[in-house]
Amino acid sequence: MVSDPAQAHTSEGGFVLLLPTDFYIASGVFAVALTVAFMAFLPSSAAVRIFTPLRLWRSRPNGLPRATSLVSAAVLMWLVYVGLNGSRDPLANPLPLTIWTVWWVGLVFVQGFVVDLWRWINPWTGPVWVLQSLMGRQSQFRLSPKIGHSLGVVSFLGFVAFLLADIAPSDPARLARAVAAYWLLHLIGNLLFGHRWALRAEGIGMVMQLYARLAPFGRSAQGRAFGFWGWQTVRRRVVSPGLALLCLLVLGSGSFDGVNETFWWLAQLGLNPLEFPGRSAVIWQTLVGLMASNVLLVAIFAATLWLGLRLGRVTHVSLATAFCLFAPTVLPIALGYHFAHYFTSFLVEAQYVRIALTDPWSRGQDFLGLGQIYVTTGFFNTQDSVRVLWLCQAGGVVIGHIVAVLLAHAVAVRHFGSARTALLSQVPLAIFMICYTFFGLWLLASPRGF
Repeated sequence: MVSDPAQAHTSEGGFVLLLPTDFYIASGVFAVALTVAFMAFLPSSAAVRIFTPLRLWRSRPNGLPRATSLVSAAVLMWLVYVGLNGSRDPLANPLPLTIWTVWWVGLVFVQGFVVDLWRWINPWTGPVWVLQSLMGRQSQFRLSPKIGHSLGVVSFLGFVAFLLADIAPSDPARLARAVAAYWLLHLIGNLLFGHRWALRAEGIGMVMQLYARLAPFGRSAQGRAFGFWGWQTVRRRVVSPGLALLCLLVLGSGSFDGVNETFWWLAQLGLNPLEFPGRSAVIWQTLVGLMASNVLLVAIFAATLWLGLRLGRVTHVSLATAFCLFAPTVLPIALGYHFAHYFTSFLVEAQYVRIALTDPWSRGQDFLGLGQIYVTTGFFNTQDSVRVLWLCQAGGVVIGHIVAVLLAHAVAVRHFGSARTALLSQVPLAIFMICYTFFGLWLLASPRGF
């Protein structure tokens, strides 16, 4: 027997309402506030040393990522084929499970928490290299610097809009057409404009590279290195305004992904959360809410930076420069909430991934020889297990904010000079992060309508 994951999610939500979430939220906010207070007593040199990596070994660029990229592209094409011709059930067809569970959830976890895996499975680098070799020529056009990263920002927002507002983003055939169109569009862009297209116009790859800045394993000037989460953000050059904006959009879009499921949001739309009419009834409301939440977040973040510069009397750094300096420091918050938001669904859908891989055509076959696989959702059915799950989610949110506080302080010390100036300039941003901790934990504890 296979349990229904929707019912399991409802059960979990019911148990969450029985937990002392007020106490948990207060404890999480206090932990972040305590970290902020700790920064006042931490020597400025120590704040920077936290993000000093340990050198592991020397490494040189090689062509292996091109080979693995070709494998990745071949797998993607097979998934698109299965999406068009396989089962119509999103929990049985490998395409939706691979895109939304393995890639958008699992890969992002690895990308930010461990190492840059995207450079090995990027489905464009290998095919572009092969096609350019066959044609005997490189890119024909130059991407204007004036465009900046605007195409990548639009690309990412289009992806999020499809995820949140499309009437059936998990429908295998619908998703297959969207994935194929996205891959083909950016393949052509890479062929015409070269690698700069991938760096400035392919939004998903840009987000993956931003998350890679958080990974403890990375590349330094001396070779491979290992350090505290975010060390690459501190030590690499300042991001461009477009990438800085994208950092905020990643956080704002992820937050709205949680907000638009809550009873509170549905009440604002005049909908009964217990009689949700379906995604087709709220398409434009979702799109407006997505845009509004991102605009609001960017405005609030810029205001906190402006106040910080005034409070610390920082005259040698403009607001635009400060925005580029500190925008990447919100990525740990985005990653922590991404983990918290998808953690429980990942536990269930990862089991369906195993089934889909061994029987991609839903014909009762067992290609991988894994034997009979049963999907269990028993960890949603007791208050004790749900408490453990909720604390894992809350821990992800809190740890993300703590890392963000440490990261922002290290960036301030590195670029503002004196410890006192760095500390004063961080007060508004620290308050913002404390408030966002409360907001993120409130989202976890809120009842959901669908």
